[in-house]
Amino acid sequence: MRDLERALADIAEVRERLGHVQRFKGYSGIAAITSGAFALACGPLQALLVPSVQTPHQGHLYFALWFACCAASILVNYGAIAHWYVNDATARERWQTATVGLSILPALVLGAMLSVAFLRANLYAYLPAVWYGCYGVGLFASRTTVPRAVVTIAAAFLIAGVVLLFVPPAIALSWWVLSLGFGIGQMLIGLSVMRERTVHA
Repeated sequence: MRDLERALADIAEVRERLGHVQRFKGYSGIAAITSGAFALACGPLQALLVPSVQTPHQGHLYFALWFACCAASILVNYGAIAHWYVNDATARERWQTATVGLSILPALVLGAMLSVAFLRANLYAYLPAVWYGCYGVGLFASRTTVPRAVVTIAAAFLIAGVVLLFVPPAIALSWWVLSLGFGIGQMLIGLSVMRERTVHA
């Protein structure tokens, strides 16, 4: 019995070490927290500029506002990865960067195409659901390279995406929906990355 328990403990330890080796070290906790701050700041800005989305003009302004927030977040996060890639990454980690990029790419492409389609059809109320759902799928696809806690956050994004498909447009397009969800979610991801770095330092 003791031999079996020891063997199981050894297997668990090997899995833990293998999981740590697979973690992508290019993610920046600070960059993730910064992108969360962008989302939190964008919410009140939407409340000021687009308090309600009822006309095509308001829908396009809503889309442009959150597209700018997304672009700024991508720039910060991928800028941090690029800095790490050039200055700190080993040969194996540089190879892993391509794997990480490909794992999340389908979700990003799908999200972009659905966004354009809904924008052209003036179906703005479905945009938050698309963004939450596709981001959650992308996080799940990257689950072997991110801290374990991020999987729970990915599940929360997916659930939010599903729920937002069925709520009234006035709620889906409210200023706080994307602001709080992505703001808090990204900050929690950043804290998870920083905590894991501290534990394995």
